[in-house]
Amino acid sequence: MRTIGIDVGGTNTDAVLLIDGSVKHAVKTPTTPDVTAGILDALMQLRKNSDVGDAVDAVMIGTTHFINAVIQRRELARVAAIRIGLPASASLEPFIDWPEDLAAIVRGSVHMVAGGHEYDGQPIVPFDRPAMQCAAAEIAKAGIHSAAVTSIFSPLDPECEHEAARLLREICPRVDITLSHELGRIGLLERENAALLNAALKDLARRTVNAFERALASSGIRAPLYLTQNDGTIARAEHASAFPIFSFASGPTNSMRGAAFLSKLNDAVVIDVGGTSTDVGCLHRNFPRQANNAVQICGVRTLFRMPDLLSIGLGGGSLVNYAPLRIGPDSVGFRLTDEAIAFGGSTLTLTDVAVAAGLIELGDRRKLAYMSPSLISDAMATVQRRIGEAADRMKLDAAPLPLIAVGGGSFLVPPQVPGFSEVVRVEHYTVANAVGAAISQVSGEIDRIFSGMSRDEAMAQAEELARKKAIEAGANGSTLELVDIEDLPLAYLPGNTLRVRARVIGRIG
Repeated sequence: MRTIGIDVGGTNTDAVLLIDGSVKHAVKTPTTPDVTAGILDALMQLRKNSDVGDAVDAVMIGTTHFINAVIQRRELARVAAIRIGLPASASLEPFIDWPEDLAAIVRGSVHMVAGGHEYDGQPIVPFDRPAMQCAAAEIAKAGIHSAAVTSIFSPLDPECEHEAARLLREICPRVDITLSHELGRIGLLERENAALLNAALKDLARRTVNAFERALASSGIRAPLYLTQNDGTIARAEHASAFPIFSFASGPTNSMRGAAFLSKLNDAVVIDVGGTSTDVGCLHRNFPRQANNAVQICGVRTLFRMPDLLSIGLGGGSLVNYAPLRIGPDSVGFRLTDEAIAFGGSTLTLTDVAVAAGLIELGDRRKLAYMSPSLISDAMATVQRRIGEAADRMKLDAAPLPLIAVGGGSFLVPPQVPGFSEVVRVEHYTVANAVGAAISQVSGEIDRIFSGMSRDEAMAQAEELARKKAIEAGANGSTLELVDIEDLPLAYLPGNTLRVRARVIGRIG
């Protein structure tokens, strides 16, 4: 098996070639304003410096392109929000809890329609088809090309969302439609918010994936393209472009999976220090621990599959100001080799401090001779304290765990961190993110309520639905295995009602 893993970060684009699970070659190139140019450059360097040729089984790309679009409020589409749930749920409209500036960009129109289901699967009221047709006509008249449909308890019964999509396509055949039950969990507002964010990004996702495919074709490598996902797995490019929010946290997740692979540790805390930020997460059974509660995405409360992460504005490119001392969160990012003092620039960064402290050999140390020993020691003490606090916050108990340090800025992690058994440094640590992408498997997850059947029947049905999702995402059905399943009895509902969440993984098909 030959796979290429690529991770596009804020500072660097990393790429690795894996042959039968072994890293054969790795390259690190600067991320370009046009990220696809950086990907093409990385692929061409791999071809030049290895025997990769064009015999590759898959190329896996992890990108922060979609989450950055939300953070920077750019390239977001106007979205028509359709909520099916009247007469209930009218008091809190869609976008009610969004940051004002983000809502002003994304909010196209809001349409409230009667329908939806109760917790036990019974209809609240019949779905109002005429109202939905009127909403579709208004959307067409407004020239909105993206819509998010959310129905009350649609993960239990998606019938209303499917019927709304059918009516939308009849009247607005060119509209992009996101159905909330396909990506969110139970919880109306959080699931709706996830659907709205996804709808706002679908056009950008399609253009980005097309650009990735062009870069791959230009490199001469003929292989299927996959995008990495938040849970440490991958999905076919065409599937991933329909669900861009599933790639929001793929960068740090790739680093965690790469750290597990390179260290051979299944349970540990991973700290990934990049050029702009430091991400800390916890490995459990070789995969990132998942967040079970609602997650804030750029001020928007959501609930879908996301890793449990802590991020701080600290990295190799972080700006260092003194008198008084302040480090980050601003960073020079991919301009490090142009702006850092060690490289002939005029901006003092944490990389400069590390060079002056003798932690790394980069650039020209003589340019930093003006720095006083007290400034260097105070800056490094501050950095190491913040790193230690961030790592400790991700532990669930006081038991000492190993801390795996990866990322291009991991030279900032001290050799010993209180509360951890050891600090593990691995080979290829600077490209652990790309390694994580290259080893990724395909997953399928389901979170649904089942009633009127036994516990064994409900769990079997949940596993089968999860398997179906994994195959749709590009998995080989014969390699699928169940990695996580949990059930929660809902004693206050009739009919042996259970909420079951199941997750399966498998190799690419």
